[in-house]
Formats: sequence, structure tokens, C-alpha cells
Amino acid sequence: MIVASMLRFFAKGWIETLYINPGFYFKYYGFNWVSNWGNYTYWLFAICGISALSFALGLFYRISAVVLFLSFTYIELLDKTNYLNHYYFVSLVLFLMIFLPAHSNLALDNIRKPATQKRQVPLWTTASIRLLLGIVYVYAGLAKLNSDWLLEAMPLKLWLPAKNDLPLLGNLLNKTWVAYFFSWFGAAYDLSIPWLLFYKRTRIPAYLTVIAFHIATAILFPIGMFPYVMILSTLIFFPSAGIDAFWIKIKAILPSIPLAKHYNVYHYHPLAKRLTGIVFILFFTIQALLPWRYLCYKGTLFWTEEGYRFSWRVMLMEKMGYAQFVVKEEGSDRRVGINNNEFLSPNQEKMMSTQADFILQYAHFLAGHYKSMGWKNPKVHATIHVSVNGRRSVLYIDPNRDLAQEKDNFTHKDWITPFNDIIYGL
Repeated sequence: MIVASMLRFFAKGWIETLYINPGFYFKYYGFNWVSNWGNYTYWLFAICGISALSFALGLFYRISAVVLFLSFTYIELLDKTNYLNHYYFVSLVLFLMIFLPAHSNLALDNIRKPATQKRQVPLWTTASIRLLLGIVYVYAGLAKLNSDWLLEAMPLKLWLPAKNDLPLLGNLLNKTWVAYFFSWFGAAYDLSIPWLLFYKRTRIPAYLTVIAFHIATAILFPIGMFPYVMILSTLIFFPSAGIDAFWIKIKAILPSIPLAKHYNVYHYHPLAKRLTGIVFILFFTIQALLPWRYLCYKGTLFWTEEGYRFSWRVMLMEKMGYAQFVVKEEGSDRRVGINNNEFLSPNQEKMMSTQADFILQYAHFLAGHYKSMGWKNPKVHATIHVSVNGRRSVLYIDPNRDLAQEKDNFTHKDWITPFNDIIYGL
């Protein structure tokens, strides 16, 4: 899927549009040093695609796994405008796979070095991927237990009617009860599907539900590769005995397939096993705690979005904003209204207008830009109105605050105005 995704970026011109052309990039905190490679950015995507292919074939697996994780994650760090939950999920899986023996069987490495071929791996290696998938689903389900999603069917009540031109089902999408059905079913699905996939008697119907659910989301919403990532990833819940028997039959026809003949077991070196155990414990502890960090902040999460990312809150809100910036020179009457289109792409402007950390980064960029033009201590003020899940658009930040003087850190941004409503839930 990563190979296909890289080819898709090349074919659609997204590398140039998203990662080369912008004059400004929104950076994750602490990753300002990550920058594009100019026209060589195409090589970055090529490296990612080639390492993904090598990784999938099990050729120079460890090297491929490291290069793939680093290149894919580097691409995602270039501009947080392009953040998607499934990109984050893929990076996490790739990190885990560096430590897992996925090349122990049916890999080209087994042809190069027959001694590396093992028929079985420790159960915890596949269980770690299942655990990560379980965390994704359960936290996505918990996030849906809020009043907007369950009691107001928001934002599905806004999104579904926009697809009423679909054949056969289009008219149904205008019905309010359909939005409520999808909302409640989505929450129940996320909370229950890991357990149903884990239990043998319910695994097959559960997986059929996975396929149906994600195909439906792919049809209704433009969310890229995410449905297919989840459909294929959840195959990890199936036991390996069936697929092993399948490959035994294939090997009888094609003897050259690198399938181990004996049920020998992959063993970690004691030191490697100990270090891997420590890494995995820390990794899953972080994954279990990170989604709860929003509790450390004041205000409504959907409004401030402090602690929103990296917490598996998938498609929970429709947030629209309109942002006007003014730069003033200290000690003079010189001032200028900013045309955001001069500095930002349409997608960057859309994301910036509703998220406080984007707004602050952009304000600092504007201050630096005008300072480089000879302005003395430029001040940056913004008037921004934001609407959440169909509510009336209201003032988002204090227009009197000089954003150029505000610091970007993990503390609460007190220049965000209070939310004028209540959203109950997790």
C-alpha cells in the first residue's frame, strides 16, 4: 500500500503541490529542523517507495524497515497540514516492524541466507500489532462518546446529505435517522470490533463487518488510503495456520518459494529480546496515555484542539474558520492587512484558520517576514471566527493580543476565547 501511495503522489503531482511549492510549512513542535529537499524531494518519495517494496519482499529487511520508517515519517513531519490519523498509524506500525521478524519466512532474505528461515515466531510479535490496532479502535470509539456525535449526529448530519447524489442510497442520506444510525453504529463498531476479531467464533462475521464498514466510509468520505489500511491490517487477527497450509500447497507446485520446511522457531538473542521488551513497554505506555493528555488543558477539546492530534479522534467534527491578520509596526502608523493566499496554499489556510498552534506559527512567520523587510518590532493581530459542528461562527481568539509575542509551547493558550457551548463526553 505504501508503494501504491508513493506512486499515487507522483502521478497526481502532490509532491510538488504539497511539499515543494509552499513558501511556508507548519512544523510539529520540536521538528522545525525538518525541511523539504527542494526538487530532490522527489528522491525522498522514491527512497520511501523503493524501501517499501524491499520491505514487502523481505529483501535486506532490517535495513529496509529502518529506511522505510525514517523516510515515511520524515515526509509526514514536513508539514503538519497534511496530518492524517492513518499516516500516524502507519508510522507507528513501521516503527514496531523494525524489531519484528517479519522476514523469517517467505522472504527474499531467506534465499540469500537460508539460515534465517524460520517457520514460527513468538506469539507476542504478532500480538503487538493486534494490540496497536486494538488501541486505535477502542480510543476512536471512546472519542465518539460525546454529545455532539451521539445526541446531535454531528457532523454526519452535515456530511451525509452532501452525498445524496450517490446511486440507490442517495435519497436515504438526506434522512436524519440515517445520520443517527451511522453515528451510533460507528461508536459501537469501534468499541467492539477488536474483541470480536480476537474471539474465534465471531472473527469471520466481524471481519466481514470491517470490510463493509470501511468500504462504506471510502465511498462516502474522501479519506484516502485509510479504509484499505484498516481492512488489510486487521487480517493480523486471523491465525496463521490456514495461510501456512495454503503456502504448503503452493510450494508443492512451485518448489522455489522460500517456505521453511520444518517448524523451527525464530529466537531473539537474550539482549535483543530484553531491549525490544523495554522499547515495546515504553511504546505502548505512551500510546495508552497520550490520548488522555487533553485532560491537562482547560477549555473544550473540540474548540481549543489542545491534545487533539495523535489520539485517534477520527472524523469527529466539522470545523470552519475565517482568519484575517493585520501586521503593525511598533511606534508608527504603518500597518498592512494580510492576504493569506500570498503565503499559504488553500489547504494550509483552511487548517490554519481553526487551530491555535497553526495560527501562532503563522503569526510568527508574518512577524519574521516583515521584520526582514525592515519593520521595527512588527506586531501581529488576528480576527478569526470559527464554527464547530454547525454552530454559529464566533470569535476564536482575542484580537487584541499580539501573537508575535506569544510563545509556542505545551501550555494552555489563554488567548483562545472560551467556548460558548458545552460538548459532553470524553
